[in-house]
Amino acid sequence: MTAWVQAELVVGKASPEEVIAMLKEGNERFVTGQALHENTDAERLAQAGSENQGDHAFATVLSCSDSRVPVERIFDAGFIDLFVVRVAGNVVRTHEAGSIEYGLAHVHTPVLVVMGHTQCGAVAAVADVVQGHKHVFERNIPPLVAPIFPAAKRAMAAHPEALGRAVVPFAIEENVWQSITDLFMQSPATRMKVRSGKVKVVGTIYDVGTGRVDWLPESRVMELLDAVERDPGRAMNAMAE
Repeated sequence: MTAWVQAELVVGKASPEEVIAMLKEGNERFVTGQALHENTDAERLAQAGSENQGDHAFATVLSCSDSRVPVERIFDAGFIDLFVVRVAGNVVRTHEAGSIEYGLAHVHTPVLVVMGHTQCGAVAAVADVVQGHKHVFERNIPPLVAPIFPAAKRAMAAHPEALGRAVVPFAIEENVWQSITDLFMQSPATRMKVRSGKVKVVGTIYDVGTGRVDWLPESRVMELLDAVERDPGRAMNAMAE
């Protein structure tokens, strides 16, 4: 019996730790060429058309829209396994926060994976701008990538030796932490679920050249949550009025 099938037998009871272990195992199969490609057949499609995704989905994943980041394949997952939110730069603003809240509170996934990736064009462009290089973007792109600026600035401050594109890998990791912070700031519901232990938020970086997911320290997530809960600017009402 595979990990995915085992988890479905205990849907609603799988712990965040069990789900993270499944995702890591799926990525290892993907990287080593041993992917099972489960839950991708006609029978699974029929389930998708007749059953509730909340009975099957294991994790919510926030990732970049980049075509080199095929989320389900990365974790060797299939239909109804993952609730995926994709946006350029894996940023979190209202639409992303709302989508994530839906994945955690209504699809009942016990894990949120916030996944940056190597060679991220959005982060690289912002890092260029922060370093004084002029870019002209289409009108809707500047507000889209605005949340990345604090991450790029922190990366530059922490790594003054990293000049030009050398700072981008550091900015990519900082952007993962920025997205998690922005989510906590905007989503009291997410904060409550994480604090209660019902949900784990984990930061990751996907290597587009190797297929491997690097799992960032979970302790950092709780540090960010603690900081947000001391911030008077955080959103306070979990439910819409």
